[in-house]
Amino acid sequence: MNRSIRRSTVALLALCTALALAASAAPAASTVHFTHESYQAFQQQLSGAQIRAVTFNKKAHTVHVTLNDGRHVLASYPSHDEPQLAAQLQAKGVPVTVEKHTAKAKPVHHRLRYYAGGVLVIGILVILAVLLVGRRRSVAQAGGGDSRGQGTRGQGTAPAGSGASSDPAGAASDPAGATSDPAGATSGSAGGAPGSG
Repeated sequence: MNRSIRRSTVALLALCTALALAASAAPAASTVHFTHESYQAFQQQLSGAQIRAVTFNKKAHTVHVTLNDGRHVLASYPSHDEPQLAAQLQAKGVPVTVEKHTAKAKPVHHRLRYYAGGVLVIGILVILAVLLVGRRRSVAQAGGGDSRGQGTRGQGTAPAGSGASSDPAGAASDPAGATSDPAGATSGSAGGAPGSG
């Protein structure tokens, strides 16, 4: 029985460790890496119809370009050329978007830490519960089957100060010791042989 408890404990520990690692190493959203190129290379790609989509960043005066072959490039443009570039791209059927600058959203990295910590705490609690149940079962089997641990105590004992004798044979042989007189109750058991007191 102890082997199966140990195996289940090891399995639960391995599962909790794997979940904690998976939560902490969750892959971030895939980011696109743009390679820098010159404005002249961008104009050659525009004239050669190699551009699939363009996003203008007016604040930085750059264009994020997605090419037909799947590459992503970044090119800087002169600020006064933006209206002409947008018109040329739309004339060639290239979708043009303008990047809007908004307040940065808070990163969600702190949430992942809480998730990983929660999974870890729950795993530890499950392991402790399994160990506690296994220990109680093993104590119950070793103690004679009584799960409350009272199998080794005497069942005929009376609490101290109740006036009754803990010796059943002495109580049956000395009826005078069962009187309401406290001195008589103790004299029957402490006096030695019955009737010599």
